[in-house]
Amino acid sequence: MATSVYDEIRQAIVDGRIKPGEALSENRLAAEFGTSRTPVREALHRLEIEALVERLPRGVQVRETSPEEIIDIYDVRITLEGAAARAAAERATELDRRRLRAAQEAMASTGSDARARAAANRQFHETIWAASHSATLVDLLQRLNVHLVRYPTTTLEGDDRWAAVLEEHEQLLAAIDARDGLRAREIAESHMTAAREVRMRMYSEAPAAR
Repeated sequence: MATSVYDEIRQAIVDGRIKPGEALSENRLAAEFGTSRTPVREALHRLEIEALVERLPRGVQVRETSPEEIIDIYDVRITLEGAAARAAAERATELDRRRLRAAQEAMASTGSDARARAAANRQFHETIWAASHSATLVDLLQRLNVHLVRYPTTTLEGDDRWAAVLEEHEQLLAAIDARDGLRAREIAESHMTAAREVRMRMYSEAPAAR
């Protein structure tokens, strides 16, 4: 039961149904998810370890992520994405490559909706992670990604960036097909660096937009 409640609360935070800064009452959550306070308390403890919630003098609340922290996450993710891409080039099976091609084709057929683009892009990257056949890399990347998907905006809104992402993915797939691990890592790192630069530009332009 504790694991189930943890998954439900965690997903509600990731989806944005429970907002950053929102107070988390054990009684309210127990009533909402139809359980007692004990599994809720255990779930909140696990979420605190994951840095999704924080414990303050007045209680527990969903942790807010600062722009600086998001940029820091990108910096770490650049290295991990590069490692995953290299491992995928070296270890991917024929089934992995077929799944990667399907994920890329799904991206190419996605329209202009920003959320749909972000979801398709996330699926592509998760397929790369799976093709690395490294449980450690997958775990670390999933943990980092949770903090990024909570952010209300995406770097894929602009058509120019979307076109660039599709082209960068094609280059990455070519490197994986060629089993060129070093080239795959280089492309993946450059790809994520470009995403970080777009995010930084979004932050710098936000005050002017308001």
